[in-house]
Amino acid sequence: MLSDELLTRIRERAAGYDRANAFPHEDLAELKQAGYLRMLVPAELGGLGLGLVEATREQARLAAAAPATALAVNMHLIWTGVAKVLRDRGDTSLDHVLTEAAEGEIFAFGISEPGNDLVLFGSSTEARPLPDGGYAFTGTKIFTSLAPVWTRLGVFGLDSESADAPKLVHAFLERGDGIETLDDWDTIGMRATQSNTTRLHGAVAAADRVFGRRETGPSGHPLVFAIFTNFLLLVSSVYVGVGQRALELGVEAARSRRSAKTGQSGDQNPDTRWKLADAAIAQDAIVPQLDALARDVDEKADRGDQWFRALTGMKLRATQNARYMVEQAVRVAGGSSYRNSSELGRLYRDVLAGGFHPSNEDSVHSTVATALLGPIAD
Repeated sequence: MLSDELLTRIRERAAGYDRANAFPHEDLAELKQAGYLRMLVPAELGGLGLGLVEATREQARLAAAAPATALAVNMHLIWTGVAKVLRDRGDTSLDHVLTEAAEGEIFAFGISEPGNDLVLFGSSTEARPLPDGGYAFTGTKIFTSLAPVWTRLGVFGLDSESADAPKLVHAFLERGDGIETLDDWDTIGMRATQSNTTRLHGAVAAADRVFGRRETGPSGHPLVFAIFTNFLLLVSSVYVGVGQRALELGVEAARSRRSAKTGQSGDQNPDTRWKLADAAIAQDAIVPQLDALARDVDEKADRGDQWFRALTGMKLRATQNARYMVEQAVRVAGGSSYRNSSELGRLYRDVLAGGFHPSNEDSVHSTVATALLGPIAD
């Protein structure tokens, strides 16, 4: 999907966006023109009809050029991926996401909340039911990527008032009254995502924009599965791309450096060769894992109760692997990578964000332990 020429332009702009702490508007415009935001929309609904395998591969390529641009676009792709996963399994309740994405709407992810380690299983945002079936949302959402440009914000909150309360309520908001976007994104890495904090002050979602009411707590609900699947695999793809680019930069650094002591280039140094080989071995192992999981989603494979173990484990391996590869490349490149002007130095900052995306290391180990051993007894 992404031509080498387009990726080159995107890579050339990345440092400027990072330095200015600015949203990559030019990147987004070119990606939209290329149909990139429609890739997971079925062809019959106006999209390109690609699957999650192709999407993760393209996201890895985009991330190798501009990690923050890829991570920002991820949030839109997640919602189209959620709608596609549901549609593939006979649930057309989010088909409007697909048709609107085909028409140019941009979807953002308003799920994360300060201090909420329940993630999708509980919410500190109030979802107040309205007489017409809509909901008014009041609360704070953090890490709202695409903050400057989204036209649809997927949120959820807790309904504590209805007769069957408590229920977690999912809906899409449009820009308007009751939505405040803070100018507070000043991070050390992934700066161009512009994942500003969003405050909801009774922001209203009409009844036809409410797409889910479910129980609190851990759940195998199809919507939960679809969100976890797309979020974890598409996030993983970004860090696979970061790792790949780090390896390329490490190879370039090894070939360009020369030892004053031996007169040899770095690529002849046994220690350097070992570092890069070990990084390459790690990358060679992670790519087939991501492909296999994405293919199982596309083909509706049945992993039973082991899905969440596989998905969370994938995200943890991908982010940790990328950090290791960047660190190896930095060791090879030496002090030049400590400069702000260094692409490898920027990757060093960007890759740190991987540890902050759900699911974190502790949560992943808990999920895998439960899958292996069952829940802890009361």
